[in-house]
Amino acid sequence: MGINPFDFNWLLDQGGEFQTPEVVMVYSGNGLGEMSRTYHKLYRNRLARGKHRNAIRPIVINNWEATYFDFNEEKLKALAKDASQLGIELLVLDDGWFGKRNSDNSSLGDWFVNKEKLPGGLKSLADAVNEYGMGFGLWFEPEMISPDSDLYRTHPDWCIHVPDRQRSLGRNQLILDLTRSDVQDAVIKMISDVLSSANITYVKWDMNRNMSEIGSDLLPPERQMETAHRYILGLYRILESITERFPEILFESCSGGGGRFDPGILYYMPQNWTSDDTDGVERLKIQFGTSIIYPCSVMTAHVSAAPNHQTGRSTSMEFRGDVAMAGNFGYELDVTKMTEEEKEVIKEQVKTYKEIRQLVQYGDFYRLLSPFDGNVTAWMYVSEDKKDAVVFFYKILTTPNDALYHFQLTGLKEDVDYTVNGDDTVISGAQLMNYGLNVPTQLGWGDFKSKRYRLKMK
Repeated sequence: MGINPFDFNWLLDQGGEFQTPEVVMVYSGNGLGEMSRTYHKLYRNRLARGKHRNAIRPIVINNWEATYFDFNEEKLKALAKDASQLGIELLVLDDGWFGKRNSDNSSLGDWFVNKEKLPGGLKSLADAVNEYGMGFGLWFEPEMISPDSDLYRTHPDWCIHVPDRQRSLGRNQLILDLTRSDVQDAVIKMISDVLSSANITYVKWDMNRNMSEIGSDLLPPERQMETAHRYILGLYRILESITERFPEILFESCSGGGGRFDPGILYYMPQNWTSDDTDGVERLKIQFGTSIIYPCSVMTAHVSAAPNHQTGRSTSMEFRGDVAMAGNFGYELDVTKMTEEEKEVIKEQVKTYKEIRQLVQYGDFYRLLSPFDGNVTAWMYVSEDKKDAVVFFYKILTTPNDALYHFQLTGLKEDVDYTVNGDDTVISGAQLMNYGLNVPTQLGWGDFKSKRYRLKMK
């Protein structure tokens, strides 16, 4: 535990100081479930800070899978208008709004608005989105630099590199040398200038490549193996400065999804884009595994298009919605191209999530059936007073003449009765935890099925 010894050395001068990373450990006498819930409360209540610590997360729509780099101001306004009519609360403008960025091979580091796409600048777009009753968010990748950028042409020494050695590209980009205070200051100023230019209330902070040729121009040879650790210290200084300057903004960490999902980052950014893999079936394992340590208020989960852009798999909007509701809910698709029937499904999903999101984001989480063990998955959320719960059940593939089955719940009060989905069905907590709920026969036909149950104390 602590620092990975690979390629690490630190020269500690006499009288100098070095602080090792802190280790977070908890104890559970009742298995992994109790351990997870202890971690969840610890991270939510003791690690997170500021106004967003226990705040309800907004339902967002991100334009990335809707438009990729091909957008303009009118397209984004149309997306926001249609999304607002469905009850969605915030539009996030993803990659492609800055410099000359029309693909992933240029402009990282040039954090100024591309006026060809957004002639009115970010303020004009943000104001229009706000007029639809929605918040406005923005994507950055501030730690990166493209060789094809004004910043790199001016400061080719500002990237992580070993002098006189090849600079390998990842996703057509290099990493800024955040060990340097001048680079840190430049990033703070560029990002602060953008965030001050419009009513931005949400930031998605991305980081899309691993380090290679790890070295710094300003460190002497005997300190080169300090580079990676000093990089993180520099990043923390940048995040401390920007989050303090803009306390109203909700910051979301992203690193190709969950590539940098750790408590140190959560201290500055109370939620994380869980994975760039948005396929509903894949997400069952991703979200189940992440929940071992991290609370659902940290995990962002969105409904994307079918066929899915990463796997090509087609699943129903209902299935994708039930999977995404297990975290901070949102969408990654083009609602302007959807049928009225599809929009009605989204409208109902948004309405449902608003009713349960306090419970999902801040309730006690219980894993019931693991996607790693078979064809079905189930989990549930229970209020602190145990009067309210929501349960999700998912089935992946159908087999012919499959037996009827049921699954047990947990975390309820044994000696009280609960209504199920608001109808006349009343079941005691003891029965729900010892026998459970019957899986509807309708789930026995077709692949990728889900069922949502709402329990309330009678």
